[in-house]
Amino acid sequence: MRRIMSSVGLLLLCGIFLGVAPAHLPTAHAAGDTVSIDATVDGTPVREDELLLDPSSSSSISVTVHNGTDTVRHVKTIRLSGTALALTFFSYDTTVPFDVPAKQSVTRGFVLDLGQLGTQATGLLPTELEVLDTNRDSIASIGTTGDVRGSMWSVYGVFGLAVFGLTVLAWAGALFALARRRLPANRWQRAMRFLPAGVGTGLVAVISLSVLRVMAPSPAAEIPFILGAAAVAFVLGYLTPHPSADSEAPFNPPFDPPFTDPESTQRITRPLPGGAA
Repeated sequence: MRRIMSSVGLLLLCGIFLGVAPAHLPTAHAAGDTVSIDATVDGTPVREDELLLDPSSSSSISVTVHNGTDTVRHVKTIRLSGTALALTFFSYDTTVPFDVPAKQSVTRGFVLDLGQLGTQATGLLPTELEVLDTNRDSIASIGTTGDVRGSMWSVYGVFGLAVFGLTVLAWAGALFALARRRLPANRWQRAMRFLPAGVGTGLVAVISLSVLRVMAPSPAAEIPFILGAAAVAFVLGYLTPHPSADSEAPFNPPFDPPFTDPESTQRITRPLPGGAA
């Protein structure tokens, strides 16, 4: 169980650092012979402010595609998605086929029904609006912070509660082993025993700030929280006292022969064969 918890903590840590960076590369406004987009949601320009996404109503979305290339770009789908910790928690694809001639711009609008969003996410999440071609490859995208007014029992909320529960179990297991003096004798192994609890603490902090609408998850916010909490837990595990040899050895009481009363012991003589005493 301890090995599984350590492996899960390391996989989460590596997956976050390897997965979040590529998802936030700027691709929307590029100069020269590239494609860029501008968008508004309910009249609010995307990227200028937090984007309100209310599941109780539909959203009117307008997208303008600027084609700076020398070829016609064929747009088929417009996607609105929200991610956190390198995981996609909601994604809406709307088929709006149109062509954008070379060196021109085309604007299209549509109404998006967000009725299912309340069961998918809640809080502040990095949100991306992108246009896809006929092969479902991204042509251009624009990113912003989405303010999702969903339920605490949404997929994102339950994910946060699950991480919180696993973190509590990781801390309880490490502290219980410390109290029972069952931690490994090697300092580095003791530090690795506390590491998953630290990673979980950082994840809980990032998700809590997102759900409470204080800060949206991003590499600038995720990495300091997770690395800081993991480092603190690692140091705590490294500095834990060495388990004594006496506490690890099983208790074996000394063997004492049973007490016998010499007065109660009688010598019994038996006659030998042939009448000899």
